[in-house]
Amino acid sequence: MRETRRAAFLDRDGTLIWDPGYLHEVDKVHLLDGAGRAVRQLNGAGYLVVIVTNQAGIARGLYGVADYEAVHARMLELLAAENARVDASYFCPHHPEFGGACDCRKPGLKLFRDAERDLGLDLPRSVWVGDRLSDIEPARLLGGRAFLVETGHGEAHREQARVLGVPAVRDVAAAAAEIVRAG
Repeated sequence: MRETRRAAFLDRDGTLIWDPGYLHEVDKVHLLDGAGRAVRQLNGAGYLVVIVTNQAGIARGLYGVADYEAVHARMLELLAAENARVDASYFCPHHPEFGGACDCRKPGLKLFRDAERDLGLDLPRSVWVGDRLSDIEPARLLGGRAFLVETGHGEAHREQARVLGVPAVRDVAAAAAEIVRAG
């Protein structure tokens, strides 16, 4: 039997990279302050870093999968330049208003279950970090810990996160520091 591992599930837009809204242009990809350091710190602490992101712009016809992949590849390049590694990435290209509901759109659990299966993860030992409630809700459903970052859309969700018992932190670097400190 394969040993289970823990993951840090990170949202992409507004958590790791600047979110201008429906990001699809490679030249607009910018890491948020501390993002490279945060991912490197999680790597060093033995967490598999897994990106899970909703990409409704694909469903809306604003950009295609190739555009998403190019932006994602640029983000990985920027992280690699800071000696930071992403172990796996999953995305939902759907939106309920454009094609109906799906199981993979966060806070849905499909992509997290896929990662659990693909990577041999122990979800209750894992953590979730994002700037929206949909990014952190899976932690409650799957038994892990969560942090809301105040970058991106996070400030608007701070009070709801507090009601859910989820700490709000300045950014992904602050979340990574708390995650590593707690073990």
